[in-house]
Amino acid sequence: MTQTHRIWSLAQRVIDKAGAEGAMVATAESCTGGMIAAALTDVPGSSAVVDRGFVTYSNEAKTEMLAVPAELIAWFGAVSAEVARAMAQGAVLNSRADIAVSVTGVAGPTGGTTEKPVGLVWFGLAKAEGLVRVERRVFAVGSRDFVRTKAVETALQLLLSELS
Repeated sequence: MTQTHRIWSLAQRVIDKAGAEGAMVATAESCTGGMIAAALTDVPGSSAVVDRGFVTYSNEAKTEMLAVPAELIAWFGAVSAEVARAMAQGAVLNSRADIAVSVTGVAGPTGGTTEKPVGLVWFGLAKAEGLVRVERRVFAVGSRDFVRTKAVETALQLLLSELS
């Protein structure tokens, strides 16, 4: 199965499961630049499930669109568990979504540090009833495209796992 087919299949399963539950979905994306929302909306019938996607590539966008506190970004950095959590929570609070996934990371090929290497991606998952989950992944030894594609795949898997 190709990566493209795997992502489409995951997106289809998210749409089907969310639709069966009557759940609305939102995305809050930084390093993926809207790729998660694009994968979801590639699926026919997604308009019944996808409420909106926030592409918050800059720190200012995270603050303005998702109400991520600027101090949080200054203290922990945009690529952090704290910011991923706040992004997911902000997506739920600023939408009609029942569940939201967020992604923030270092896609590369430059921009990495010893503490935050290229390939580091943080994921946040928030539900309207308050459940918040954060996960860290490092997609090492990959191109920018590889990191972003793996981040999309992981985000879809996280959404699928949290839909009851």
